[in-house]
Formats: sequence, C-alpha cells, structure tokens
Amino acid sequence: MENKLPQEWHENLKILDIAFQPILNIHTGKIFAVEALLRNYLEAGFESIFSLFDEVYKKNLLYSFDLELRKKTIQKFTEIEIYQDLKLFYNLDNRLFEMPDFTQGNTRKILLEHNIKKDTICFEISERHKLDGIHNMQTIMQHYKNENYCIAIDDFGVGYSGYKLLHDIKPDILKIDRFFLQDVHKHPKKKVMLKSITHLAVQLGIQVVAEGVETEEELLVCRDVGCHLVQGYFIQRPTTDVCKIKPYYSEISDIVNRDQRFMDKGYEIRSYIVKIPTLYVKTKMSTVIEYFKKHQESTIIPIVNSHYEPVGILQDTQIKDFLYSPYGRSLLLNDASTKSKLKNLTHPCAIADINSDISTIIELFSNNSESLGIIITKDSEYYGFLSARAIITIMNEQNLLFAREQNPLTKLPGNTMIEKYIFEASTSKETYLLCYFDLDNFKAFNDVYGFRNGDRVIQLFADILRKALPQEFFKAHIGGDDFFTGVKNLVEDKDKYIKDIKNIVEKFTNDVRAFYSQDDRERGYILSKDRDSNKKEFPLLSVSASILMIHENSKNRSIEKINNILSIQKKVAKDEFSHISLSCMI
Repeated sequence: MENKLPQEWHENLKILDIAFQPILNIHTGKIFAVEALLRNYLEAGFESIFSLFDEVYKKNLLYSFDLELRKKTIQKFTEIEIYQDLKLFYNLDNRLFEMPDFTQGNTRKILLEHNIKKDTICFEISERHKLDGIHNMQTIMQHYKNENYCIAIDDFGVGYSGYKLLHDIKPDILKIDRFFLQDVHKHPKKKVMLKSITHLAVQLGIQVVAEGVETEEELLVCRDVGCHLVQGYFIQRPTTDVCKIKPYYSEISDIVNRDQRFMDKGYEIRSYIVKIPTLYVKTKMSTVIEYFKKHQESTIIPIVNSHYEPVGILQDTQIKDFLYSPYGRSLLLNDASTKSKLKNLTHPCAIADINSDISTIIELFSNNSESLGIIITKDSEYYGFLSARAIITIMNEQNLLFAREQNPLTKLPGNTMIEKYIFEASTSKETYLLCYFDLDNFKAFNDVYGFRNGDRVIQLFADILRKALPQEFFKAHIGGDDFFTGVKNLVEDKDKYIKDIKNIVEKFTNDVRAFYSQDDRERGYILSKDRDSNKKEFPLLSVSASILMIHENSKNRSIEKINNILSIQKKVAKDEFSHISLSCMI
C-alpha cells in the first residue's frame, strides 16, 4: 500500500515515541511480552492519546497513520535485546475498518522486513468505540484471526459484548479490566468476579493477563485465582528506554516464592504429568495421520505455535471422523489451501502453569464436565499434559489427606489446618476477622447428661456454624467444646460478619435447651460437681465468642500474639452479658 499520509502527520510521528511495558509470567517473573504505548502526544499538540486518534479518524487518515505507527513500533521493538523471545502487544483502534484506504497484508510486509514471525504480534482490541453493521468487534477479530495473528481482548468485563465474544470468536488472550483488580484483596465480590472470569477463560484455552496490578496484594490474589500473566505499575511503569526491559523480574518471583500462604504444596504434580509429543499448528495433515498410525495408543496431541506455546489439543476422534467419511480423507489431505487445517481441528483446552496451586487446577477441571485434562506450561511454553485420570487420582489423594486432618466427630478441619490458617493471617498484609468459640458449662452438662449427649451438643454447634456463616469463612473444630472461624478481605462486610457471629451465639443458646429435661429448662440451671467435687448450680449451655480484628496495617501480627489475645478475650467473653468480646490488633 502506498501511504498518502500528509507531511504534517509524518512530522507528528517524529515527535511521538513508543514506550514498552512488560507482561510477565505471574509465577516465575519471566518476561512474556511487552505492550507498546504511545508517548509525547502532548508535545505533538494533543490533550490525550484518544484525542490524537479521534483527529486522524475524523480526517479519514486513521489507517494510514496507524500503519506508519506500526512501522515505528516494530522497528523500536527490535531494539530490545531479547525481542526474539517476546510477543509485542499492539493496540488497535477498532475504527480502522471504516477507513477507505484499508487493505490487507501490510503488517505481514513490515514483519517480513524485520524477519519477525506472525505470532510474535498480538493485536489488542477493545470496545472503546462501539461499531455497528459489518464493522463490529466480531468482524475485526475474525479478520486478524484469519490472518493467523494473536488476538487479545482488552479491558474485558466493561465492554458491550463481553462473554458473547468469548463464545463467538475465541481470542488467544484476555486482559481483565483494572476495575476488577483494584483493591481486589479488600473486596470479596470483586475476587469472586475475577475468579469467575479467569476460570471461564482458562477452560476455553485462553491465556489471562491481570492488567493494571499496582500492589503486592493484588498480584497475589491474581496468582491465586489462576491468572497466567501480569502487567502493571507494580511490575514496571512503561518506559521509552528499551535497555530497561529485562528478561526476568526477580523481585516479582521473590514475592511469589516468599508468599506461600495460599499455595497447597502437598502435591508434586510433576509425577503425574505426561510428556506427550506436540505438533506444530501448521503441520500438514498427512503428517498428522501418520503420527496417529504410529502412535495408536495416543488419543490426543497437544498443538503448539512457533513459540512453543500451547494452542489446544487434537483428538484422535476428529481425525477418524474424517478418515471414515466419504471424501473425508481427500478433504483432509488437500493441502492446496494456505489455511491451517490442523488449527481448525484444534480443540480448546485449559492451560495452567506448573507452579499453579493444585486446588486451582482441580477446580478448573471440575467445572468442565467435558474436560480431558489440562495442558501444563512452564514459562508459558508447553511442558506436558495432566490427564483427567491423573487429576481424579490427585483429588482422591487430597480427599484422603483432608479426611486425616479433620475432626472425626464434626468433620470440620482440625488443628493442623487451624495452625496453617493462623500462620497465613500472621504473615499476610490483608484484613482478617478471627473468632474463637468456647461452649460455656459444657463439662457440667457432660457429667449430668453423659458423653453421648455431649457429642450431640458438639454436632449441633458445628451444624449451626456451617449454616450461619457464609462460604468464605474458614470453619474448624479445635477439639472438645472449642471451635475456630476466620475470614479475610472483609472490608465491605465487617459489620455483617460480626452480626452473623452474634446470631450464632443466640441460636445455639436457644436451640441447645432442647437437650435438657423440662425441669432443668424451667429452673434454668443444673446441679453438678465443680472441679473440687462440690455440688454447684451451673447455668444452661451457652457459647462465648472471642473476636479479633486484624487490619491490613496491623503491626506485629505474630502467631503467639494472635493466640494470646484470643485466649485472654475468651475469659472476658464469658463474663460479658452478650458472651461476646471484640478487639482490634493495632
């Protein structure tokens, strides 16, 4: 295409500069890509990047300008020392298709000049400008997918089409909007939405970028819910100096490795991973058929691109359907088309990093009834395959481990998991609410009514605990008549959670009366011996709750200090009329 961009815009291009912001593997800190961002727009006389693009759009110069900007961006990208190992994320204005001079194939020519592979470029498409008719998001995405470019949806979750785009045209990458990430560690609702979006994308074989991460807490939540990649000021601000782009960001990997609070290290998944040989996405179908002939035991083949990144899986049934249908073999082996038949036959498959929490992997698998397994990557490259059978085996082993660690009477987590939870709270920077429950006058009840009825009372309280507290609460049985609960990220719901605990105290006190004889209920006490074997009146059963609030800025939140406060408060709670004591750690 002959570019007819007016000279004044060529002058503007000389003023404009390109900054790059790294996109990292969230588990290892290894750089995966850089996003190109426009700079010096003020010096060129524009209030914002958006006003600049609005101006070239109004003058019908958007495509011509963008093409020159691509040349400038790709040229500077090649100045990064490690550019051959990176992807380049390039933002597209979705109004390009409206331009009268739009033509195909120009990006490919630029890449050929620099000897850059097509799948190095990832076009970011957002819905900032809603288009009607043929010029819609689906058309734009389909165009670049047909050209075999990597496609990313930017600002996902706040656009017009949302999930419909994931259904109609599967992008390669999803960049979750900053709205869902900002202070996500403080807002349970945001975390639920972030997790939901992430897991849906992963199950469709889409890589997820947590974009706009600005704090360590946000980074760790994104890691926990299963995001593959991370970008934001906490990693590095955009820089026009290509020398500042590094292969590894050790400060990020150090944080992830240091913070093991939420990672279940009880399993080493490497022993379950099968190293199934891969095929390149542009492999000829004759080679694919020969592969299945030689490896008749194989039911799937992982498919990768030129960067050895997984694209999906090919199932043997898909090949057999062709081979056993009329003219199917001829259609399959017809290589006249430049389009990759193998890519069209490739089936989406969930992808998880080898460092992912095993509980995340299990959840990804469990949420998809048709899943054959999960592709495992290492530093974004294919590493192996975790089959459905292997994941089920891991799940069974995890259930056995959980059964060993739970209280046999109430089936609630026991002391080992309680200790782990308090350790998490002591090393975290998040807000926690911890509560220690102790049944009042339980020994006297046991002595009069027997251990079997005592066990029934314990089970009653455990059932109330399960039903009265929301799912996000950790609920556990210390042993005997002592229980423990905890919840984190409670900024929005603090008062509600405290009210839930008060309701537990009231409900147990009322419901437990049914375990007494009518005479004891009417008297309001029972006669039993105290620890010195003296006859004494004991009030009916109740429960005391010692509540401790730990704020994100709380200092010296050691395990010893947490346990001491809860223990001291337990005694205070027993003397309170409400049977509840509450304090905050400063």
